[in-house]
Amino acid sequence: MADLRIGIIMSTTREGRFADKPAQWLKAIGDERPDLDVELIDLRDYPLPFFNEKASPASQPSQNPVSRQWASKIGSLDGFVFITAEYNHGYSGVLKNAMDYIYTEWNRKPASFVAYGGVGGARAVEQLRLVCVELQMAPLRNAVHIAREQFGPVMNGEKQLSDFDALGKAAGGMLDELSWWTKTLKAGRS
Repeated sequence: MADLRIGIIMSTTREGRFADKPAQWLKAIGDERPDLDVELIDLRDYPLPFFNEKASPASQPSQNPVSRQWASKIGSLDGFVFITAEYNHGYSGVLKNAMDYIYTEWNRKPASFVAYGGVGGARAVEQLRLVCVELQMAPLRNAVHIAREQFGPVMNGEKQLSDFDALGKAAGGMLDELSWWTKTLKAGRS
């Protein structure tokens, strides 16, 4: 078993979401790597209410039981890949809420991105990188952007993400970079 624990976070919760397809595809790629131990993290399993705490989680952890489970899960991981849709030039509200509920558990860990939607989800990733910086994470350059030409046939069941060589190459490069940063930052945290 690899000592680099990577959480693949599915950041949408709505019925009929696309997130399951890239999450399963990326997990299969990650499972082939001896350097990474990848795990799917589904925000549906952490039904957090809208953030309404008395203090910032940077100074006072939430006492909400779901928030504590969320914090424990994120704290146990060494790095992340956010699977994100693009909604109205941004990422989902449920992901923002989940990110806001905790703080120290994100610190000094790398984040990569797999995105889909308008312009391959690039605007959602751009915004997520800014939030990651504020959470003291290391958002990485390499990402996977699933364009409309790929999204449509996969969503309609006509193709699989693995049918697109460019996506596989992008995923490999992203995971190489994530592995290096995860190893480096894990050593730094210890």
